[in-house]
Amino acid sequence: MSNMAAQVGVLPVSLSGKFKGSFAYDTIKDRLPQILTRVIDTLHRHRNEFFEEHGEIFKRIWGSRASPLISDFDVFNEEKVHGFFESEQAIVILTTYLQELLKNLSGLNEKLLQVEFFKLLQVSLWGNKCDLSISGGEDNSQKSDPLQSLEELKSFILVDHMEKIWSLLINEKKMNSRTMTRIDIVLDNAGFELIADLALADFLVSSKLATEIHFHGKSIPWFVSDTTNRDLSCTIKQMQSSNHKWMSKCGVSWEGNMKNGVWVYHDHFFWTLPHEFSSMAQVAPDLYAELQKANVILFKGDLNYRKLTGDRKWDFTVPFHQALNSFHPAPLCSLRTLKSDVQVGLKPGQGEQLMNTEPEWMVVGKYGVVQFDAAS
Repeated sequence: MSNMAAQVGVLPVSLSGKFKGSFAYDTIKDRLPQILTRVIDTLHRHRNEFFEEHGEIFKRIWGSRASPLISDFDVFNEEKVHGFFESEQAIVILTTYLQELLKNLSGLNEKLLQVEFFKLLQVSLWGNKCDLSISGGEDNSQKSDPLQSLEELKSFILVDHMEKIWSLLINEKKMNSRTMTRIDIVLDNAGFELIADLALADFLVSSKLATEIHFHGKSIPWFVSDTTNRDLSCTIKQMQSSNHKWMSKCGVSWEGNMKNGVWVYHDHFFWTLPHEFSSMAQVAPDLYAELQKANVILFKGDLNYRKLTGDRKWDFTVPFHQALNSFHPAPLCSLRTLKSDVQVGLKPGQGEQLMNTEPEWMVVGKYGVVQFDAAS
C-alpha cells in the first residue's frame, strides 16, 4: 500500500493469521496452543479449590447471584504472581531510586526534572518486554537493573518523541498551575511493567506534572498478563507487605493515592473486544468521552499499538497521525516494544535497513517506540 493510496482514504489490508510467517500466524499456530495447555494444566492442578469456591454455581444453574462467578477465577494468576516475585530485585532497585528521587524533588530545576522524567518513561517503555503472552506464559520477568541499561538501550528506540510529551506536560504545568492536569495510562501487563507504570505515575503526581492519573485496565483476565483491577489491588498489597522499606513505602503511598482519588482505576468491556480504536467513538462513546477528559493519554504495549493503528499492513513511513485513522480523543503517546509486524512513522529506509540486517526486528521485543500524536 503506497502512501498516496493511504492518503486518499484507502486503508491497507488487515494483518491476519492466514498469512504464513506473520505474527498472527505464529500466534495461532504456536503461542495460543501453548497458553491453552498451561490454562488446562492450571485448572487441573487447582480443580479441588476451584470447585470448593465456584462449584455451587454448577449445582444451582443461574440461581442466586450471591455465589462467586466463574469469571472471577484468573487462570493466569500463578504466572502473574511468579512474574512479580521473580522481578523483585529489579523492583527493589526501582523503588529505592524512586524514593530517593521523591525526597529530593524540590531541589530539581526544570532540566533535571526532564532528565528524571525521561528515565522513568524509558523504564516504563522497556518494562513492556515483560509480556507473558509473547512467552506463552513462560517466565519473562525483569532480572536486570532497569535503570543501568537505559543509555545503551536508547539506540533501540526507533521513534523517540520524549521531547514532545515533555513539552506538553511542562507547558501544562506552567499554564495550569491552579487547575487540573489529567494523565490517562492505558495499562498493559501486570508484574514488573505495572510497577514501572506506577513508579512513573508516582513521579508525575509528586512533581506536579500531573494532578491526577487515570488507569485503564481489562475487565476480565486477558492475554495472560494483562492488568485487571484485581491485579492492581494485589500488586499494591504485595508492595505494602514487603520486608523492603522502600517497596513497602511505595505500596502505602500508592494505596493512599487510590483512596484519595489522585489515582483512579477504570475498566471497560471495549478493551477486550476485537475493535480497532478508530471505532471507539461509535462502539463505546462513553469510553471515548472519558478519554477526552485527559490532557494526555499513554498507551502501553504492543496490542494497544496494533489497535491504535488498526493492525494493518502500513508502509513503515506512513505518519502515526494518519494510521490512527481519526482516533484523536486527546494528545496521545504509545510506549511499545515491538512484538508484532506493524510499525509506522519511521524515516525513509529505516524499516528496510532493519529488515535486511535483522529479519525478526519487528517481533522480538528488542526495539521500542515512544510515539506521540497531538490531538487534531
